[in-house]
Order: sequence, then structure tokens, then C-alpha cells
Amino acid sequence: MDVKVSSTPRGSYRKFLEQLSGAGKAIGVLTSGGDAQGMNAAVRAVVRMGIYVGAKVYFIYEGYQGMVDGGSNIVEANWESVSSILQVGGTIIGSARCKAFRTREGRLKAASNLVHRGITNLCVIGGDGSLTGANIFRKEWSSLLEELARDGKIDHEAVQKYAYLNVVGMVGSIDNDFCGTDMTIGTDSALHRIIEVVDAIMTTAQSHQRTFVLEVMGRHCGYLALVSALACGADWVFLPESPPEEGWEESMCVKLSENRARKKRLNIIIVAEGAIDTQNRPITSEKIKELVVTQLGYDTRVTILGHVQRGGTPSAFDRILASRMGVEAVIALLEATPETPACVVSLSGNQAVRLPLMECVQMTQDVQKAMDERRFKDAVQLRGRSFETNLNTYKRLAIKLPDDQIPKTNCNVAVINVGAPAAGMNAAVRSAVRVGIADGHKMFAVYDGFDGFAKGQIKEIGWGDVGGWTGQGGSILGTKRILPGKYLDKIATQIRTHNINAVLIIGGFEAYLGLLELSAAREKYEEFCIPMVMVPATVSNNVPGSDFSIGADTALNTITDTCDRIKQSASGTKRRVFIIETMGGYCGYLANMGGLAAGADAAYIFEEPFDIRDLQSNVEHLTEKMKTTIQRGLVLRNESCSENYTTDFIYQLYSEEGKGVFDCRKNVLGHMQQGGAPSPFDRNFGTKISARAMQWISTKLKEAPGKGKKFVSDDSICVLGISKRNVVFQPVTELKKETDFEHRIPKEQWWLKLRPVMKILAKYRTSYDVSDSGQLEPVQQQNGQEEHAAI
Repeated sequence: MDVKVSSTPRGSYRKFLEQLSGAGKAIGVLTSGGDAQGMNAAVRAVVRMGIYVGAKVYFIYEGYQGMVDGGSNIVEANWESVSSILQVGGTIIGSARCKAFRTREGRLKAASNLVHRGITNLCVIGGDGSLTGANIFRKEWSSLLEELARDGKIDHEAVQKYAYLNVVGMVGSIDNDFCGTDMTIGTDSALHRIIEVVDAIMTTAQSHQRTFVLEVMGRHCGYLALVSALACGADWVFLPESPPEEGWEESMCVKLSENRARKKRLNIIIVAEGAIDTQNRPITSEKIKELVVTQLGYDTRVTILGHVQRGGTPSAFDRILASRMGVEAVIALLEATPETPACVVSLSGNQAVRLPLMECVQMTQDVQKAMDERRFKDAVQLRGRSFETNLNTYKRLAIKLPDDQIPKTNCNVAVINVGAPAAGMNAAVRSAVRVGIADGHKMFAVYDGFDGFAKGQIKEIGWGDVGGWTGQGGSILGTKRILPGKYLDKIATQIRTHNINAVLIIGGFEAYLGLLELSAAREKYEEFCIPMVMVPATVSNNVPGSDFSIGADTALNTITDTCDRIKQSASGTKRRVFIIETMGGYCGYLANMGGLAAGADAAYIFEEPFDIRDLQSNVEHLTEKMKTTIQRGLVLRNESCSENYTTDFIYQLYSEEGKGVFDCRKNVLGHMQQGGAPSPFDRNFGTKISARAMQWISTKLKEAPGKGKKFVSDDSICVLGISKRNVVFQPVTELKKETDFEHRIPKEQWWLKLRPVMKILAKYRTSYDVSDSGQLEPVQQQNGQEEHAAI
């Protein structure tokens, strides 16, 4: 049955997946254009979700070419066809550029092939060219069928029965060059490849005092170049959308030599392959190398990354993104009517949205047009708020004005790390220090958390002191779980002694508790009546007031990589089930999202209570699974999900119940999840959110030009976070009511909505609330009041 979507505002009615049926429908899924990591995760989600709702799903091999050629290129898929592809890069159903489909003849053949199999729903995973092709096909559909009927290729009944074609697109492109979506499938994985290379090159460049020019992909879009420059603190970056000003050759050489004079032993220059100057002339990596060698005489090497960026296994982010988009695409196809325009499912903040396909394509083409007409400011704006923020943040952090050009504020700002270490903390500190200095403040580093604060381990920290910090894991400043409560006297004294005017705290749940204690102590100590802001950084992702925290993405990638290896070992031995324990305290984020990214059969979390009957049904489910061709199982368990159903208990239960059918192994991941170099997401997120926190501090300090203004209002002591699609500062006192203090988690967590997605993809029947999906949204509906949180 179709669900009537009334025009009532969201939330006033509930809509469940059970109300949608795919019976009698056939969906064709194809990947087209350049490949991207994560396409397989999207294909897997479309196939499994399609089968789950009762539709038939067909693979269309080799993109549009396969659709035109028909025959064995269009094959019905089953549940097991997409097993073990989640961790594979590229696309298992192949992709090809297709000239034939650009002609009406080709499209006639394609229509005939689809009608003979009853396929009237297409899910296209590709770039803007592929999606435009799909839309032309949709518009011509009825006239193509009429022509086929006239030529006697199909009967008139078929024309009636298959009268309209529905199209839903997902953008798979490593360049992130599609307007309207924050992240395209494959972008995050490409950044992983680039950052792995940059980290490796930095060590050798350091040894020889070399300059490296790195060329990354992006013929028309500088996203990869820009974000990798932001994530590794590159000295200079060349983008197609924002060419360097006239005379850049000189400015760049001055910048490089200044950095060398500051005892920096290496220079990194990142170039997008489509980089141009203001006259639209190409700027090549070789040209830059020649310039550096002739002007400065530095030992300079060029590294062109090329197709490495398209390869390799998809990152956790891309797997989760593609799985969510695939599920959303099937729901969109089930809800489509003959009047529904072709849509594309995409990401805004952390929400899945549907956008009109052609509006997005039009905007994407407008960017190119603006670049061709040398309207570069427009090009940057059309790319979206996220691109602009990245560019401005990069400029602030890369280029230091001479001291005499920075107006001094005479304010001292302290930066402190609190709680357990999380990858990306150092990127956040670097960003805060540099933005603070650029704003005219004196920056102070507090070593070893509140403990060090009380003991006076406080030092001024300069621009050069934080160079090269973005790629370092852990916490260079040192961090402790100790709360300030016992040391309020001593901390107040230190604030007075060092004349500190504002504090930026980077940390996890302890930082949040510490902030609450400082807030409560304002009545007694006027020293705490200064602006204070906290940036969430913890692998557990359990800080109230933010959907994401720095460090969680790196931990998720560690879990996913480990699960991939374990699954491989299990598929070698056959009939084996692995039980893996993840960190997170009582917060099930890592277990749940790790389960979604690794393709787990179950994930036990504290937020969703389970009993012995659930464990029993999971064992039965795995017993059934062992009868199929997929003879392995993966179960994740959050470390504190249950007091009595421990990892050992579950392991013993599974071992006993699975006797003769499968054997069991267990694995506790432990502190591996806190270590390692930060992922590109965490470097970028830490850098941007921390810069935003410093801007807030600067604004607050401007409100109090005279010394001695006391900040006593609640909105001067905040947690900065991302909520749905916006960046928000929330007073820590207001967050109290949203916190479960006993279990150290927020009372409401957005990711619990994704629980059913994991279950559906693991072949469980479940209830799935799809009230949030539905209406098509116009592109760029961002109003000026709220800050859009593009990751």
C-alpha cells in the first residue's frame, strides 16, 4: 500500500517502513561513471533493503552499457549476492562510460531491456553526468515505450503496465563535486589515501629538509586538495575555484622561506590537478617545482597520487554513509508517484535528505560556468557553506600576519585537554592557538588537565609551537580524568596569577562534568566568571549537546579495520562466529556504528536492553545463516551493555548453543581504539570546530572591552556541538536536564534511529520509523540565522 504523506509538519504523524510494500515492484541498481570506494556498500544496501520490502532487485552490470546491451548484463540479485562486499573498494557490478546511451537508439534498447524484466525503478550510483542521463531517460520513458510498441517490440499492455519510470540517485564521486550534498560516497576514503601518503612523506621530507609538491585529484573541484591541506597543515594549496592572486609566485616563495626560517624543516604544497591562475591558465605541479628550485634553490620533489586515491577499502564513514543512502533510496522509490521528479538522496549535517536531482545538477554546472567566466567568488559560494568555511579556516591557520599587523586585545586565553586521550585533540589545540593568536590574544597551554591547572603547569604557546600537530595522535598537552571540584581554590589562584580571560576545554564527559563544576563555583569564585567553552573530544561520543565528538571517527575506523581482518580469518576457517568487545562506557555509539560499518550480525548496547530470549534468537539466526553460503558471524558488544551478560557469558552461551554448527572466538579491542593517527575526518572536524570555539571566545571578549567585566550569565559557559544540521553553543546548565549522569550519556541519541538499518541489513525483521524521510527539499535552503554544520 502507498502511504499518503500529508502536508502536516514533520513529527505530527508517524510513518513506518512496515506500511510500505515493494511487492510487485522491480528495482534496477547500477553504478556509472568513475568508481568510488563505498559504491559496493550502497549496492548492498539497495539489494538487501529491496528484498526486505518484497521487491525484486536486479544488478545492471557495466553501468548504462549493460542496460543497453541487456542479456546477461541484467541479473536478479539475491541476499547472498552482496555478501562480503562491504569492505571492497570500487564496484563489483562494474562501471563503464557509455556512448550508446547518449543516443535515442541506445535508450530505446535500454527501455526494451528493462520493460522485458518489469523494471520501472532505477537506483543510479554515479556522478552528475550519470544522474543527468538517468533523468533524460525518465523524461523520455513514455515516448520510448510508445515507439517500442509501434515497432512491435512490446505490446500495448506493457505500455500501460509500465507507464512510468522512477529514478533515485546517489552520488558516488571521490571529488565531492556535487552541489547540494555535504559528502559524496568515496570522498572520505580518498582523503584517507591522501593523508596516509602525506604522513609518510612528511617523515622523509623532515629528514632531508625537502619541499614536496603533491598533486591530488579534482579536475574541476578543489575539495580534496583543500581538506587535505587543512588536515595536514600544508604551506600552500592551489584550487580551481580560488586561484592565487596575481604575483602569487613571489608570495609563495616568501611564505616558504619564512617557514624555513622558523626552523620548519619541510614544506608541503598541495595542488589540485585542475588548479588554474586568475587568467584560467593551468598551474601544474612541475611548474611549481621549477619555481621553488629556481627562486629558492630548495631540494624539491613532485608526487602525483593519481588513481591511488580511488582505490583501497572504503572508510567507516563511507560505508555508513552509503548504507544509509542505499536504504533511503529504496524508501524514496517505494514512495514515488508518476509526478515525483527524479531525486538524489544526500547528506546534510548528519541527516539523510532528498533533493531534486536536476536542481543539484544545475548548481554543479553553475560552479563550472562561474569558473570559466572567472567569477571565482561566486564559484566558491556556489560550492556551499562548507567549502567556504574550509577555505577561510585554511587561510587563517596557514598564513600568519607579522606581529605588528595584529591588533592586540591584551587578553589571555587558556587551552586545556581533559579526560581520556582522543585522536584529533592536537589538531583542535593547534587550530585554537593559531586562531587565538590571529585574533590578537595571548594563548596559554595548560598541561595535564585540571590537575596541571591547579599545579600551575601553564605556559604561553606560540604559532610555531603547534606546527605539525594535526597528524599526531593522543594528547601532546597531556590529559587527565581528574575533575576540578577538589582544586577550585588552586585553579582560581592560577587564573588570577596568569590573568586568564577565557578558557577553552577540549575533552570528553569529564570535561563536561568539570565545566558544570566550574559553572556552579561561579557564585563563590569570581575568577570563574569568564567565558568558557568546551569542544567535545572522546572516542565514546557520549557528550551531551553534540552529535559528534573528536576522536570517534578514528576509533570507528580502528574497529572496522579490525573487524575486516577478523571476518577474513573467519571466512577462511568457515562456520565461525566472532564476538568483539568495543569501548564507549555505557554509550553504544561505537558498537552500533561499528556494526553497521563492518556488516555485523548483531550489536549489543546498553541503550537497547536485551535478555536471554534475544541472545537465543541471535544464536538461532546465526545457525540459519550457517546453512547458507555465508558461513561466518560477527557480533559486537559494548563494554558496559549489561552487568551480567558479559563478553565471556555471551561467548560461552554461543559456544554451547552453537555446538556442532559453529565455533566461537572472542576479542577485546581495548585501548587500540584510543590510539593511532587521527583520521582525516577527526583532523578536519577538530580543526574547524575548535576554530569556531575561538571565534566565540573572541566575540565574547569584545563585549567586555573594560577589564573586570564579569561573565555570570549561563550563555557564557557553553558546550559547542553539532546538532542535526547546525553548529550550536548550548549553555552547560541547560544540558543538565538532557543528561543521564549515572551512565554518562545523553538521554536522547540520534544514532539510535539507525539501529533498524543495521538489523535490516543483517536480515532481521524489525520496525523502522521513516517519518523523517519524505518531502523533497529545495537545494540550499540555508537561512542566515543558523550555522550549517557541514562535516
